[in-house]
Amino acid sequence: MQALTCCDRIVLGNPMARETQPLLVLFDGICNLCESSVHFVIRRDRSSKFRFAALQSAAAREILANFDYTDDNLSSVLLVADGRLYRKSRAALRIARHLDGAWPALYYLFVWVPTFVADPIYDFIGNRRYRWFGKKSECWVPDEDLRRRFIDDPVS
Repeated sequence: MQALTCCDRIVLGNPMARETQPLLVLFDGICNLCESSVHFVIRRDRSSKFRFAALQSAAAREILANFDYTDDNLSSVLLVADGRLYRKSRAALRIARHLDGAWPALYYLFVWVPTFVADPIYDFIGNRRYRWFGKKSECWVPDEDLRRRFIDDPVS
């Protein structure tokens, strides 16, 4: 699997190419919990359906601008899938839906929980993630084996 090219990245806004586009997880690159979550997803994604970008990256900012998403407090995992942007609990559930093993069961068990119930629980953990799990002084840089799964430069 090769790294995405600029042309591949443009497809994220193209509804006609939804079947072929990867699932893109945008995460807080300095958060230890978020980094561990990315590793968790990678280990359970044997067919490499997911791509990743730190929310702090220029690529993530450009992708989010395509969705008119301006919340820059980095408090949520985001998922770009099927031409749509998912946040917080909905992003986490949709990520689980595409993992290998029994993890998709989480989606089917909890998708019925309304966001006004699920998102405050997500926020409770998210607002304490640095205190509980710590953070780095700079964004995590994946090793060479994982580089192909990450988008790090903006669409030109």
